[in-house]
Amino acid sequence: MLAPLKNHLTQLMTAIKAGNGPGISAAMGEVEAVLAANRAELHPQLVHFLEQRSYAKALLFLGGADDIPVGRCGGRAGRENG
Repeated sequence: MLAPLKNHLTQLMTAIKAGNGPGISAAMGEVEAVLAANRAELHPQLVHFLEQRSYAKALLFLGGADDIPVGRCGGRAGRENG
């Protein structure tokens, strides 16, 4: 399920950069379908990124990045310092 999700997110980011409205809509639908069908099996942080539509962060997460920038919600770093 993670490989297709990563593929859909990559397609989404490509469509966004190209300003391809139909491509954005199609890819977002696929991402949302994967989330809806697999929410319980996905890592909570990945679910958070997908729910917040932080798609670039979701891609970083799926790529194994450990230095994902903290967003408005404060992220893990915000909770550790707060």
